[in-house]
Amino acid sequence: MVNPENPRYTEQFQRLLRIMNELREQCPWDKKQTLESIRYLSIEEVYELSDAILTRDLEEVKKELGDLFLHIVFYAKIASETQDFDIGDVLEGICEKLIRRHPHIYGEISAEDEETVKRNWEKIKLEEKSEKGHKQTVLGGVPKSLPALVKAQRIQEKARGVGFDWENANQVWEKVQEEVSELNAELKKAENTNNQDANKEKIEEEFGDLLFSLINYARFIGVNPETALEKTNLKFIQRFNYLEEQSQKEGKNWDVMSLEEMEEYWQEAKTKLV
Repeated sequence: MVNPENPRYTEQFQRLLRIMNELREQCPWDKKQTLESIRYLSIEEVYELSDAILTRDLEEVKKELGDLFLHIVFYAKIASETQDFDIGDVLEGICEKLIRRHPHIYGEISAEDEETVKRNWEKIKLEEKSEKGHKQTVLGGVPKSLPALVKAQRIQEKARGVGFDWENANQVWEKVQEEVSELNAELKKAENTNNQDANKEKIEEEFGDLLFSLINYARFIGVNPETALEKTNLKFIQRFNYLEEQSQKEGKNWDVMSLEEMEEYWQEAKTKLV
């Protein structure tokens, strides 16, 4: 267990704050930065952290967490210069939020399972927005700029938080099969008219419905679809790189290789790369 009283934590955190002050005062690049200018860099750092986690490179995870920590301190430093907030306000805010949203730990509400905790979290979040005069909508807190796959996950989780959900995984799988059938029906329509472009919007809609239902099913069977897809991406890259490297070693050219030859290398990669 982490000991919050460890003086090393305080020492290194204060050291980072001092370095941030020095950079902001003395470094030409750091002095020019704004909240907006480092926003895209923060997004890049999150993806780099994600890569390190998926490859289980813990040394790289440590490094990327440090980079994110720097960005948090950087944002707070910039805001402190305009007297909007400082790093103390950031830390106090998250501490108060965690205490408020965990009444089963810091209050008198009972929550014996994960689902109850999630429902309480969403309920409290809506109450907070209502108190601040914000429009109270269940899905209003889903960021518009989230990638579509992650956004679908968050939409489904928030809907579940207020009880709008399927009862079991079998029902969701039946929905997946229904969406497959509807997509096939639209594809056959396009095939019969010999004009797929004429039915493109409907095909796209049905394909989107199928993806949404698959993401929903993943939630029911305890699979994170973003993680699952990214692992498949990495697996494909590794196998394709093997195919490319081995064929080049044997002096074979892409232009003259048959699909059957490529498949041989692919099957070889499947057995050699685990």
